[in-house]
Amino acid sequence: MRVVFLSPRYPPEMRQFTRGLAEIGVEVLGVGDGSPDPELRRYLSGYLEVPSIMDEEDVTARLHDWLRGRSIDNVLANWEPLVLLAARLRERFGLPGMSVDTVRGFRDKQLMKERVAAAGLRVPRAQRVRSAKEVWSALEEIGFPAIIKPISGAGSADTYKVESAADMQRILPQMQHVTEAICEEFIDGEEYTYDTAAIDGVPAYESVTRYLPNALEMRSLEWISPIMLSVRDLDQPHIRTGMELGRNVLRALGMGDGLTHMEWFLKSDGEVVFGEVACRPGGACVVDLMNYTSDIDLFREWARVSTQRRFEASTERKYNVGIVFKRAQGQGRISAIRGLTEYYDRYRPYIVEDTLLRPGTPRRDWKATLLSDGYLVVRHPDWDEASRMAFAAATDVHLYAS
Repeated sequence: MRVVFLSPRYPPEMRQFTRGLAEIGVEVLGVGDGSPDPELRRYLSGYLEVPSIMDEEDVTARLHDWLRGRSIDNVLANWEPLVLLAARLRERFGLPGMSVDTVRGFRDKQLMKERVAAAGLRVPRAQRVRSAKEVWSALEEIGFPAIIKPISGAGSADTYKVESAADMQRILPQMQHVTEAICEEFIDGEEYTYDTAAIDGVPAYESVTRYLPNALEMRSLEWISPIMLSVRDLDQPHIRTGMELGRNVLRALGMGDGLTHMEWFLKSDGEVVFGEVACRPGGACVVDLMNYTSDIDLFREWARVSTQRRFEASTERKYNVGIVFKRAQGQGRISAIRGLTEYYDRYRPYIVEDTLLRPGTPRRDWKATLLSDGYLVVRHPDWDEASRMAFAAATDVHLYAS
């Protein structure tokens, strides 16, 4: 099988998906801006370097010329900005897979909510807005607090909670570069993910992760050490309810083959509310978290699901896994790490990954990446123990920059 994979070198985790394709015997033709390094090249049968992977018209023309005389079996993308391009290319080349209209339902947040609501599922009240006037009109109907975010954004970029008209006045100038947004009801509740490997929209593997705190707070408050904690026991009433919501959402949106990433809320009264969903894997180490939960390789299983419509790994959930992202205090280069030695003394057998930036390394922009200044990954079969270790990493380990 010969597959075109868009942007195999960025974001960094795309390298692992490229590896997964190659390891199951797929001939991978990469398309991206920038040159692949030797490590990535060994998984590629060919590579088309383009000036900008975001220039759809140019990429399409160059790819058409590059492939002349060669047949391909699919076009795949796992980076949010490229899933629509992949769908358009599939339609252009007459290839199987989700249509442009189906993928648009995963990309356009307002259309997404309309289609999910039409299936009788609970979604936040929302309106599409293209001007300040439309923002104020939407807020009159939705009320405060509300959320405003790009209609086709990813993660929490350019996402704001507004609690008053004064808040909105302050935020509007920061969104002038956003041409189309969604204004929606703020849902107060615990935030979870629902992640799957799906074949024709039916989950072959399912995972649930708790955000601590909720995603918007993670992205808004620098002093926080965000935690993502996978749930080993999916047979809990509130978890089962959220998973059933997720399965219904995938049916409503016509999911095909691949990984999915959904956020949902559990309110204090037990109601579960849909947040949003993507027809691609979650970022910020979500796939790694699932791999550690079940001791499997979902990069390879994604490749199998997407090209062979089979899932071969175990679905057993062995651990609760916590990923704790750290942000240094201060600016410049990392100058010191406090509490890490003591943390290892307490939890060494349960620490499975440590990517914390060491002294001398330049600090990262915490607003640009949830990975921040590195992270610790811990796991344990018992939820309480895993939670305790994750919170200890958040509160007892400190990075400093100067």
